Amino acid sequence: MGWKELKKKKWFGWATNLYILVLTIFVVWMVFFDTNSLFIHLELKKEIKKLEKQQEFLKNEIEKDKKIMETLSDPEELEKFAREQYYLKKKNEEIYLIEYEDSLKNKKNE
Repeated sequence: MGWKELKKKKWFGWATNLYILVLTIFVVWMVFFDTNSLFIHLELKKEIKKLEKQQEFLKNEIEKDKKIMETLSDPEELEKFAREQYYLKKKNEEIYLIEYEDSLKNKKNE
């Protein structure tokens, strides 16, 4: 197939059209090489979704902490929390921790 026969093909006319060539180069440039390419946009969308999930989780944690702070405003609740979480005690008071067998680590395996 020679050059003259190739020029007679219909697809060759479309492929050598200046507008088609410029449009093709532009689309390839925008999808792959530009600083705002399609791939970068997709990565940024994933990052946004991840950050929105993290934001929602942290909002829920803030709500939980606010509820805890409200309950700890009562002195009796504060004392209960300190005794349970930090094993604090009053003067001249002894604390006994009761551990069950299933909660103890087997020292032979360590």
